Amino acid sequence: MNKTTFRIGRLAICGVLLGGCLSVSGQHAPGGAKTKPSILPSTSPDGAQQLLVVRERTELVNLTVTVTDRDGRAVTGLAPRDIEVYEDKVKQIIEHYSADDAPISVGVVFDTSGSMRDKLDRARDALKAFVETSHAEDDFFLVGFNRRANLLAEFCDGEELQRRLNLIGAQGETALYDAVYLGVEKLHQGRHRKRALLVISDGQDNASRYTLDQLRQRLKESDVHLYCVGVSRATTNDKAEQREALRGRMVLDGIARLTGGRAFFVNSASELEEATTRVALELRRQYSLGYTPTNQRRDGQWRKIRVRVNRPARAAELIVRARDGYYAATF
Repeated sequence: MNKTTFRIGRLAICGVLLGGCLSVSGQHAPGGAKTKPSILPSTSPDGAQQLLVVRERTELVNLTVTVTDRDGRAVTGLAPRDIEVYEDKVKQIIEHYSADDAPISVGVVFDTSGSMRDKLDRARDALKAFVETSHAEDDFFLVGFNRRANLLAEFCDGEELQRRLNLIGAQGETALYDAVYLGVEKLHQGRHRKRALLVISDGQDNASRYTLDQLRQRLKESDVHLYCVGVSRATTNDKAEQREALRGRMVLDGIARLTGGRAFFVNSASELEEATTRVALELRRQYSLGYTPTNQRRDGQWRKIRVRVNRPARAAELIVRARDGYYAATF
């Protein structure tokens, strides 16, 4: 073998090894990461010049945005030029945009505590309406909770979800925070990029191991839209119970808003069904956006996000919801 042939063979082997290293590195990139190639000159030991490709990874931030009018109806037909995204008050360039009616993975977190005993039938009817209004290719799982949170159904279609709902009863205390936490973890296994949790409960918690602060922190770390339907308890004149009920409503509203979702509070079977139907419709009429942040520091810090509609004639009439922000990568 002459020297020229040996050098070519050696470069080919190094190229394969370098390509393999880049491929493995890419497997560890967080979701939404993309690579930007840079071509740099390099000189081999024998003086011949060659090109070395260095790939610098950047993070693509994905957002699901909901736009509604003052009556809560989803607003469709917005173009990319109509939407502005700011990260830490710095305007970002939207690189990905979609308004397609895409399927999603949905976790249903269902209160089966004693306080829901007389509401189970209407809650089942409401979830039936939710499934019937959802995308035909959505997949669902079911978490039930009383004094403990339990996974009652793995990812399945809407028909199987309803069958599982018909098998559960109501008793015991309420571990709401544990159930939502479990739902967030399970949702990461969903096969669709868009993911949401639907919580049906009265909002009270008296049995969870996780605290509300721990749950809020987990939600901030997750790209999950949370929708809550608060079912009112029977009217009472007891001041302590009234304060507890008010706190439950505040909890449901707070954790939903944190993720860009929303909370509904209902008093009747018809209101419950209307609320779940509106959630299903809203999930089908969202905007999916993506941008590469101008701040590329991998410092693990919280980045605040604000989304606004840039249509002055209508802006005052519209409500825009998206997650509050995200934590930057650290590697």
